[in-house]
Amino acid sequence: MTTKPEPHEPGRLLYDPATGEVGEYRDAAGPYLLLRPLGGGPEWEADPELCRPASDRERLDASVRAVNRRTRAVPMPLPGDAVRPPRPVPGCAVCLRLAERREAARAAYDRSAETDADVLLRRHHGKEHRA
Repeated sequence: MTTKPEPHEPGRLLYDPATGEVGEYRDAAGPYLLLRPLGGGPEWEADPELCRPASDRERLDASVRAVNRRTRAVPMPLPGDAVRPPRPVPGCAVCLRLAERREAARAAYDRSAETDADVLLRRHHGKEHRA
């Protein structure tokens, strides 16, 4: 005879041995529990007979994996993209004006205005000078 599993509160972290994952309990769907990965993602159905509360170690591991997934989702700038200021395209009046604006900000030690000019110049490059 199997024992009826204990009721779960939404948000409780459970370990699903069928997947080897820790999930946040969302709701019940028929005979199954709906679990969602830490940090978001598609829910999955888990057998309530197999699931148990996640241990401290399992919760920590799942949290670290969720943070790592989020970190990898943010694209890293290519070498030199965010480090070097964009160069004006020769013969482009808009590029020249933005480069002069950046130089004036740099001369005034206004790093915020300098960054603004770089951002505007990069946007202009993306709209007008990309093939």
